[in-house]
Amino acid sequence: MPRYVALLRGINVGGKNPIKMPALRACFEANGFEDVATYIQSGNVLFASPQTRSSALVDRLEAMLGDAFGYQATVVVRSHRQLRDVIERAPAGFGSEPATYRYDVIFLKEPLTAKAAMKHVPTNPAVDRATAGSGVLYFSRLTARATQSRLNKIVGSPIYPSLTIRNWNTTTKLLALLDAPVT
Repeated sequence: MPRYVALLRGINVGGKNPIKMPALRACFEANGFEDVATYIQSGNVLFASPQTRSSALVDRLEAMLGDAFGYQATVVVRSHRQLRDVIERAPAGFGSEPATYRYDVIFLKEPLTAKAAMKHVPTNPAVDRATAGSGVLYFSRLTARATQSRLNKIVGSPIYPSLTIRNWNTTTKLLALLDAPVT
């Protein structure tokens, strides 16, 4: 059965939309999803589903989460293959200097494209680098000058409601979890 990761946007951040991971897992299981697991508190849910149309899956998850937890859910879903592609197609060297750079993957919710998103992602050329990928933007910034990064300005942009951000370590860990045999 196909495996996926659901990236929930805006939960457990600054006291907003608090959802405990055991409750989140139980919600997925109660709605017929299989092999459900969560990873850290920021709303990463691994699961299996026979559904193959991602737009229908997103609609179903958002309605399910909204009903269960009483908030306007926004979810970005990536299949196992899509998440592998995100990592394999990262720019050369992305993630390789964690002592020097902070690395993030900005996951875009369809129909937002990377080309359109790039127009709204501010960068400080001396600190930041943003690169378009397939359904994602790769964003790195110098750790020593992180306070000068313009990544936080994305919050005020019109595309902000259509994205969710995960750091590179979380992104690669999610793939490792999807790669692991289901027990």
